[in-house]
Amino acid sequence: MSQQNYPTAQSGAPKSTVYIVEDDVDACDMLAALLKSSGFSVHCFNNAEDFLRQGADARPACAVVDLHLPGMSGLELHAKLHSDTPQLPVIVITGHGDVATARAALLAGARDFLEKPVQPQELLEAVGAALASDKEAIERVRENAQMAELVARLTPREHEVFRRITDGLHNREIAVELGISPRTVEVHRARLMEKLNARRLADLFRLRIATDSAA
Repeated sequence: MSQQNYPTAQSGAPKSTVYIVEDDVDACDMLAALLKSSGFSVHCFNNAEDFLRQGADARPACAVVDLHLPGMSGLELHAKLHSDTPQLPVIVITGHGDVATARAALLAGARDFLEKPVQPQELLEAVGAALASDKEAIERVRENAQMAELVARLTPREHEVFRRITDGLHNREIAVELGISPRTVEVHRARLMEKLNARRLADLFRLRIATDSAA
């Protein structure tokens, strides 16, 4: 038998976490064993309620959710996660002929869906892509927080000038709005760009977007 080459967690990196929500104990154990053998940290739950009680605090992470669960359905769980933890990527598992429900989950924001019986390669590729997207999201949040810290260093007047520059106003327009001279606007502009380590106008726009995202 030829050996399969499956995606694995990066060696030396902190373990990524996969939450499996599957009421079929054998299927859950099989998925968990595959993921653990590939270097992932795995937590199994047999229903949505237990998963929600524990929470998904580990990052980076993703959830693999069977759509047909006792009690709260997988689709309802996904809606709950999408509302409360929108950054957590969710992969849904569907039975044969359940494509319409899977499509509904994708439209509601699920990352991917897999049909039973789940194929190892497909599972690992889907999990790998979901975790990569979560890592990127974490990095964006970190960068946005750092940029917001830079903007917080501005004086109130510098912040007013910064907001108006990134609203697309020119120096003379800003001067009229704030009741100051264009020369004073130029001085504030030079100082705020130095504080923000901004070399170009585009840098200021990026900082504005980051600040608004972090708010």
